[in-house]
Amino acid sequence: MKSGFHLSIKFLLVHVLIVICCNTPMSGQKIIDSLMMELPKLREDTNKVKILNEISQHYSGTSDYDMAFSFADKAKQMAESLGYEEGLSMAYNNIGNLFIKKGSYPDALKNHLIALQIRKSIGDKKGIANSYNNIGVIYHKQGNYPEALKNHYASLKIKEYIGDIKGIANSYNNIGNIYQKQLKYPEALKNHFASLKIRESIGDKNGVAMSYINIGSIYKDQGKNSEALKNYFDGLKIKEALEDKEGIADVFQKIGLVYFKLGDYPEALKNHFASLKIRETIGVKNGISESFTSIGDCYLKMNQVPEGIKWLKKGLSLSKEIGSKAQIKDVYLSLALADSLACNYKEALKNYKLFTLYKDSLLNEMNIEKLTQTAMQYEFNKIQLSDSLKKEQMRKRADMKLEKQKTYTYTGLGGFMLLLVFSYYIFQNNRRLYSEKEKSETLLLNILPEAVAEELKNRGSTEAKQYDEVSVLFTDFVNFTQTSEKLSPQQLVQELNECFTAFDKIIERNGLEKIKTIGDAYMAVCGLPSPDSQHAHKSVKSALEIREFIEERRKQERVFDIRIGINSGSVVAGIVGIKKFAYDIWGDTVNTAARMEQNSEAGKVNISDSTYQLVKEEFACAVRGSITAKGKGEVAMYFVENKN
Repeated sequence: MKSGFHLSIKFLLVHVLIVICCNTPMSGQKIIDSLMMELPKLREDTNKVKILNEISQHYSGTSDYDMAFSFADKAKQMAESLGYEEGLSMAYNNIGNLFIKKGSYPDALKNHLIALQIRKSIGDKKGIANSYNNIGVIYHKQGNYPEALKNHYASLKIKEYIGDIKGIANSYNNIGNIYQKQLKYPEALKNHFASLKIRESIGDKNGVAMSYINIGSIYKDQGKNSEALKNYFDGLKIKEALEDKEGIADVFQKIGLVYFKLGDYPEALKNHFASLKIRETIGVKNGISESFTSIGDCYLKMNQVPEGIKWLKKGLSLSKEIGSKAQIKDVYLSLALADSLACNYKEALKNYKLFTLYKDSLLNEMNIEKLTQTAMQYEFNKIQLSDSLKKEQMRKRADMKLEKQKTYTYTGLGGFMLLLVFSYYIFQNNRRLYSEKEKSETLLLNILPEAVAEELKNRGSTEAKQYDEVSVLFTDFVNFTQTSEKLSPQQLVQELNECFTAFDKIIERNGLEKIKTIGDAYMAVCGLPSPDSQHAHKSVKSALEIREFIEERRKQERVFDIRIGINSGSVVAGIVGIKKFAYDIWGDTVNTAARMEQNSEAGKVNISDSTYQLVKEEFACAVRGSITAKGKGEVAMYFVENKN
């Protein structure tokens, strides 16, 4: 009893030491040194598992990921041998977080799913909330925003139930980040300011810094550069006081991007090099790749094209090494611009085509990959977790009841292993076929609606179909030809790409189907191939969001203004041709929609009477009267002002 009492007192003193160290300027390495001095004095029990996990977390904070992995693995092995499930879940949690920092998201997801299952089995509500949060972070980084929000809201609900104030602030922060990615800036700011208020009230310095930085990023996206810089510098000051190397590097990167937008390229370059120096020291490859690309972009703007291309190629090489398709896409666009500046038009066209390929296929590839990985990992995790728990039962019991339990355990384990082996051989036999199928399906989904692609795969052909209730949306840029003559080829390409990429996100979010772009014109439809009773409402909502996006860009002295037209009615839709085929729509409804756009005005959404009758209760509209439209005669038209 005395020995056990003394060990408990020792463990308590160690944790008091941790708390004191974490709330003073003491460096992470000094905390680790203090814990390491106590480690040999502890016997192999749950207390030692906790200390091993603590050391892993602190090594992660110092960016020494190899040591962090080593101690997390030691904690995992000891927890398994002791049957200590809480410590085991923490070890998996630490390993998952390390994989997040390394940019290995499938491995991160695998470990956090295991941690979640263990925590659910022992009823660890705080741990469950933490796992949901970490899984949300992974989905966010992979661009799967619906799944990310789902997990963060699940985490927030539990944190509110158990009264985890700091955790609530973190959830608000993460939810705000996702809304920012979805361009929902008011919602994003609302969540970040809620997070900041809580963090300031509880003295969470690192959290306050994160809030400042995230608020700065939203202001940057809105073109409010002075507000963005103010918040970034406030966050940087705190990060430097905390000696958070990775955080400091990220803020330098963000500050560099603001100066880039302001046209102060030497200052942008200075900050990007400061970020790169730190990132190379701590070995964060995705961050290094990002810095390479940003430095290359700065040199291009400073007319140092060969130097810019050199850095961009370094960024491309590293992006391919880590498999970051989003970064590969961005580098190809920058290389296309660089080659254009260097008058190497053949390479410019080649790189622009690669950029377009990555841009168009990225979302579908990521979704297929995530679905496959998640399904496989879930099955693997069930087997691994079951195996681990059953082994612990076999170690801890030595009576006749254990012998009976062993029989059941081996039977279950054998079944699971048989399933695993069977799944492995199925996977091996189908992997090659799946790879080729995935390529063809990705290509189809890039050029056809999903339902049409399925029909083409199943039947080998498709039939043209009539859809009686759809809305067709057209946009084009006002005075495009005259304006484009004032731009360099690379500026024109970049401007169109940024606008059409934003349009793609808006129409996808609202349930429309993109049909095509022709020059500066953009065409989309709602209500096919799947009927949608809200087709007119969704089309008008998309048009207003597109108009708002362009208005925000014009505040930043962007060059284009836009006009939009919408008409509702029936169309015929189908595939055109047998080579380089395209999905298209025809009919008087399409022609009238085009006339609505042609007779619109800069910054206006012009709708026909058929659309007006469907949305007049939801949207405030100004009556324009009957206006002569080419080939149509007198047509009633309305300007949509806003939502009622």
